[in-house]
Amino acid sequence: MSTTMLLLIALAGVLLLLLMVIKAKVQPFVALLVVSLLVALAAGIPTGEVMKVMTAGMGGVLGSVTIIIGLGAMLGRMIEHSGGAESLAQRFSQALGPKRTIAALTLAAFILGIPVFFDVGFIILAPIIYGFAKVAKVSPLKFGLPMAGVMLTVHVALPPHPGPVAAAGLLGSDIGWLTIIGIAICIPVGIIGYLVAKYLNRKTYPLSIEVLEQLQLAAPEPPTADQAPLSDRLNPPSAGLVSALIVIPIAIIMLGTVSATLLEPGNALRDVLSLIGAPAVALMIALALAFYFLAARRGWSLQHTSDVMGAALPTAAVVILVTGAGGVFGKVLVESGVGKALAEVLTTVGLPLIPAAFIISLALRASQGSATVAILTTGGLLSEAVSGLNAIQLTLVTLATCFGGLGLSHVNDSGFWIVTKYLGLSVADGLKTWTVLTTVLGVSGFLFTWLVWLMI
Repeated sequence: MSTTMLLLIALAGVLLLLLMVIKAKVQPFVALLVVSLLVALAAGIPTGEVMKVMTAGMGGVLGSVTIIIGLGAMLGRMIEHSGGAESLAQRFSQALGPKRTIAALTLAAFILGIPVFFDVGFIILAPIIYGFAKVAKVSPLKFGLPMAGVMLTVHVALPPHPGPVAAAGLLGSDIGWLTIIGIAICIPVGIIGYLVAKYLNRKTYPLSIEVLEQLQLAAPEPPTADQAPLSDRLNPPSAGLVSALIVIPIAIIMLGTVSATLLEPGNALRDVLSLIGAPAVALMIALALAFYFLAARRGWSLQHTSDVMGAALPTAAVVILVTGAGGVFGKVLVESGVGKALAEVLTTVGLPLIPAAFIISLALRASQGSATVAILTTGGLLSEAVSGLNAIQLTLVTLATCFGGLGLSHVNDSGFWIVTKYLGLSVADGLKTWTVLTTVLGVSGFLFTWLVWLMI
C-alpha cells in the first residue's frame, strides 16, 4: 500500500474516533476498539492477524499498567477515605499559602518524575491532587495539569527513563552529558509548562461524574445498611504519615533504579533491590503500610477495610480499559506501517539535523501514540547521520529526538487516557488542555535545544 494511502487511513481513523467520542458520545473504550478494527482492515493487515494485533496492543499496555493502576487506586482510596489527603493539603496550604502551592507541587513533581515513570508517579500522586482540589475548592486540573506536564517532560528527556537511554545508545551520546544538559533544558521548559497550564486553567472545564463524586461535589447515593460508612475522618492521619505513604513507594522505586545503574549485572544485591524497586512491589509495600497505619491502628474492621479498597476498583477499571484500548489503536497504527511511512517521507525532505530529529520524532509520536517508540525509531533512522559529531552535538540531537516524543499526545496515546480520566476531562477538553500543553512543552524543549546547538 502506498505511503499516501496509509497516511490518509491513519488520519481518517483519528477523525472518525474523535467524531464518535465527541459528537456521537460513544464510550471511548468501544470507540477505540471499533476504529482500531476498521483501520486494521483498511490498512491491509490480514484478517487472520487483526485480532492478534489488537490483543497484543491491549496486552502490551495492560501488562505494564494494570497492576500499577489497581494498587495505586486502592492506596489512593485508603488515603482519601481516611481524610489523609485533605489533612496533607490543609497543612501544605497553611505553610505555603494558596498562591505558592501549585508551583511547589509542580516542582515536587519535576523532582519525583526523574526516577519514577510518568504513569506510576502520576497515579501515586492522584489522591494528593484530589486532596488539594477539595481543600482549595477548585478543579483537580489546577494542580494535576502542570504536575503531569513536568513529569512527562522529564520522563521523555532524562535518564534513567527508557526512551532517552535507548536513544543515547543508538546515537552514541554520553549519558552523563545527556543528564546534565537535559536537566538544564528541562528546568526552563518546566517553567513554561507551569505558566501555560496556568493560562489554560483560566477556563473552567466540566468534570466527569466519577471525579465529581470523589471531590464530593456531586451528591452520592445514601449507603444501604450493609455498606461501609461514607467516611472515617473523625481522627484523620497526620500530614507526615500521609507524606510518608506517598514518598515511601517512590523512594523504593528510586532505590531500585539507582541500584540498577550503580551495581554490576548479576550482583545479588542489585537483583534484590531491582525486585523490591519494581513499581508493583513498591506499591504493595505502601498498601501494606496503609493497611496497618490507616486501617488497623484506627480501628477499621477487616470487612470495612476490604470494602474501602474494593470501592477503588470500579473507577480504576474504567481507566484500565480505556488505557488498554488506546494501546490497541496505537499497536494497529504501528503494525500497519503508518509510522514507518511517515518517517520515510520526512527523511527525504532534507531538513537540518536538529529540526529533522525533532520533526520526525514528533510526527511518529502523533501517528502511533508511543513516545518511546517515536524516540527509538527516530534514533535508529538518524544513527548514520550523526557520525562525526562531538559529544555535545550528539547529546543535543538526542534531546531534540526526545522532545519530539513529548508533543502531540492525543487519542492514540495511552497516557492521554490516563491523564484525562484521572482529571475528569472529556476527550474534547483533553485535546484543548493536555494535547496543547504537551505540544508546547515539546516545542519549547526543541527550541532551547536548537539554541544551544547554534551557540556551540
